[in-house]
Amino acid sequence: MAGDDTRMLLLGAVALFEPVNGYQIRRELMSWQVDQWANINPGSIYHALTSLTEKGHLTRHDLVDNGRTVAVYEISTGGRAELERLVTRSLQAVDVYNGVSFYAAFSLVPLLERPAVVQHLSVRLKNLERTIKELDAAVRVNARMVPPHTVAALHLQLDKLRSERAWLVEVLDDVRSGKLFFAGDAPDWAPAADDPGWQMDADRKRYREMLRG
Repeated sequence: MAGDDTRMLLLGAVALFEPVNGYQIRRELMSWQVDQWANINPGSIYHALTSLTEKGHLTRHDLVDNGRTVAVYEISTGGRAELERLVTRSLQAVDVYNGVSFYAAFSLVPLLERPAVVQHLSVRLKNLERTIKELDAAVRVNARMVPPHTVAALHLQLDKLRSERAWLVEVLDDVRSGKLFFAGDAPDWAPAADDPGWQMDADRKRYREMLRG
């Protein structure tokens, strides 16, 4: 799953900011602290971009920008299909002991339209409720058969799942009400004036002009 999470994050970042160069992707993902929670080595990002390009998920353009050659990436049709597959699975599936895939996918939900987000999170809510029920039953059955510290650890997992359920119910309400923005919406939020994203946006416009030319 770790490889899938890396692929999902890189494809998603390119889809969010394309056309975008490798340094910008690295800087953006590091601002998400993916080296801390997704175990992505900053130095491996350029290699992963090359690998995704070789697989046809990304398209690379070597542009001459201000006198230097810059590798600029866009996501391909196949890459979008792969990204959709990974995001859908990660939003819907519940892993009791590892939430990295969901966290990564949820970071990318602005790429989706609102009905799709509602659908995926509603499926996750059902899966979450079923998992809570099953784990709770397992704890009750095994309470006298396993060491007390193991039972305590299982209760910790149950508490985390129940907390996520309460959070997910609130998020679904926010999605349905329009409090959060998604693909096709006009966002009511913008980065601070000194955010590096503004430079990325200016570069993206310039790259588009160069690619059209």
